[in-house]
Amino acid sequence: QVQLVESGGGLVQAGGSLRLSCAASGSISSINVMGWYRQAPGEQRERVAQITSDGSTIYTDSVKGRFTISRDNAKNTAYLQISSLKPEDTAVYYCNAHIKSSTPYYINYWGQGTQVTVSS
Repeated sequence: QVQLVESGGGLVQAGGSLRLSCAASGSISSINVMGWYRQAPGEQRERVAQITSDGSTIYTDSVKGRFTISRDNAKNTAYLQISSLKPEDTAVYYCNAHIKSSTPYYINYWGQGTQVTVSS
C-alpha cells in the first residue's frame, strides 16, 4: 500500500514562509513526477508546481519566484518552500505523485492535504 503524507502547513502572516513536505511510503519501486496542488474554498484544484525525477520543474505563474519545489529521491520525499506568502495563497495543499509499485505502470496518488492559511 502506497501512501503520501503531507506536513508543514499552518497559519502564517502575510510575507511569511512555510516549508511543506510530502513523504511517500510503502512498496515503491519508482517515482516519476511529484507535484503540489492547492484548492481554495469554492475554487478548483490547481497545480502549483511539479518536479520530475531528474529535477526539472514547472510552476504556475502566480507562484514563480516565491515557491520552490525540490525532492530527495533517496527519501521519496518532495518539498515545497513557500515564501512571501499572500492571503490568496490560503488553500489546502495536496501532494501528488506518479508511483510505480507492484504494477509495471505508474499510478497517480494523492495525499490527504495540509491547510495553509495566510492572514493579512
